[in-house]
Amino acid sequence: MVRKQKQKHVPTRKPKQLSPLEDQVMQIIWERRRVTADEVRLALSSAPSQPQSLKDSTIRTILRRLEEKGFLTHTVEGRTYCYEPTVQSQQVATDAVRGIIDQFCDGSVEELLVGMVDSDIVSADVLKRLADKIARAERDENQKPRGKKG
Repeated sequence: MVRKQKQKHVPTRKPKQLSPLEDQVMQIIWERRRVTADEVRLALSSAPSQPQSLKDSTIRTILRRLEEKGFLTHTVEGRTYCYEPTVQSQQVATDAVRGIIDQFCDGSVEELLVGMVDSDIVSADVLKRLADKIARAERDENQKPRGKKG
């Protein structure tokens, strides 16, 4: 079996990380699509993972930081700020995984996957689906028309 040489990923930007509380707030915003600070505070106060109620100023600080990090945008309606996500949850997850790969696997996706297989984190069924997907991608790549030199 011929092994392909590892391609090292060079990050173009460092993904911004979410703290656990920021992640909780973003989960609320992704679910509701548009919220006010009061709605976030009420949703957090009823969450089992948030044992104590947070002050309004704390919520507003978190929302401001999320906006500074580029996760949110806001509009003003009267005297009320309404917040909406600027990124999808899938993109944040992708950036987090990329950060892990860069930090712990020297930028190698292959190293991450081999480690997951070796640690039995990935099941045989998942491996089969991945192999099928890779085979399809390779077929699609081979069927693309090649550009002419000239």
